[in-house]
Amino acid sequence: MPRRPRHPFRYSPPLECFSLRPFAIGTMTAPLSETLRLRTEAGALKPDPAQFAAVQQLDELRRRVQRTEQSARPLSRILRRGKERPEKGLYLWGKVGRGKSMLMDMFHEDPGTEKKLRIHFLDFMQRAHEALHEVRRAEVDDAIPPVARRFAEQARILCLDEMQIDDIADAMIVGRLFNSLNMHGTIVCTTSNSYPDALYKDGLNRHLFEPFVEFLMENMVVHELSGPKDYRRDMLREGKTYFTPADGAAQAAISGIWDGLSGGRSEERILHYKGREVRLPRWSNGIARFSFWELCGQPLGPGDYLTIASSVRLLILEDIPFLGRSNYNEAKRFVMLIDALYEARVQLVASAAAEPENLYVEGGMAFLFERAASRMREMQSDEWQAEQNAGP
Repeated sequence: MPRRPRHPFRYSPPLECFSLRPFAIGTMTAPLSETLRLRTEAGALKPDPAQFAAVQQLDELRRRVQRTEQSARPLSRILRRGKERPEKGLYLWGKVGRGKSMLMDMFHEDPGTEKKLRIHFLDFMQRAHEALHEVRRAEVDDAIPPVARRFAEQARILCLDEMQIDDIADAMIVGRLFNSLNMHGTIVCTTSNSYPDALYKDGLNRHLFEPFVEFLMENMVVHELSGPKDYRRDMLREGKTYFTPADGAAQAAISGIWDGLSGGRSEERILHYKGREVRLPRWSNGIARFSFWELCGQPLGPGDYLTIASSVRLLILEDIPFLGRSNYNEAKRFVMLIDALYEARVQLVASAAAEPENLYVEGGMAFLFERAASRMREMQSDEWQAEQNAGP
């Protein structure tokens, strides 16, 4: 049977690979700095000079994009795309809890620029890997350009939240993917906890990743959101993070924490571990919320919990019951979960039937649960939260 001819620039992966919804369109609106000022004056936000400086960078990005869009007719812009050097993107970095994701939301929701897509960076990489796999099945020589083109068709501005590179597979493709997006005229606006040179620090074959760092420095405006306030930590320090008993009052308190940290917005997120899906039913800006039975009543193992822990900075776990012989499997998974969260240095907010030391009532896991209870106590301390929010 003759070999199928290869057409690397004619193949496009199915649209289902990208369940992304663009926000458009290019109407003139007030500067984002004015929006931030009004929200601050209304008491919705606290005055923060560092946030105001960062939002001015977003305003400048918006002005630059608007100038390029208004200077060319649509057809000539399409013909020119990929041939002219695109406008620089924005790399907004700083320690956790400073408001980077909030400003990204504000930028994405603003209708003053052409179509935008907002997606968490880990989701972006997962979708990219899935699309690359699909393209390679079609025997395409180089899968990167058609995948980048697919993103570019849906986004003039690609808003990526929380860029981090921890995986060698991501490190090997992200540079070429960004470069191809750049050639297609897509502008990237991203947030990160790390300065570009600290991405994938001490990673395997780090020298192969260094050209991407140079690409970021050359093609992105790098701005540090350097405010001293950690708003997430302040919110958690204002009250408890462990609630017992798990009654209506505990549920109301946790819902208040969730709404304050997520802004009342959440989405389902799907992770992948060894070919199967791990679902986060409620996820927002690095925070995941589960009931005990959603997370420990399912047939999950250490790898699944480590995958979850590596994808969140704070986990809310509700309605932890008394544990013992009657729910031995659930208790065992709970211990694995606490170990994974502890090792990944994830903050925990929880409601439970009793204090950690009194949760395990009887059975053969008393020794293991003693360690889990000790770790849960440590994870409630101010010192733990200060360490986790110190940032890179």
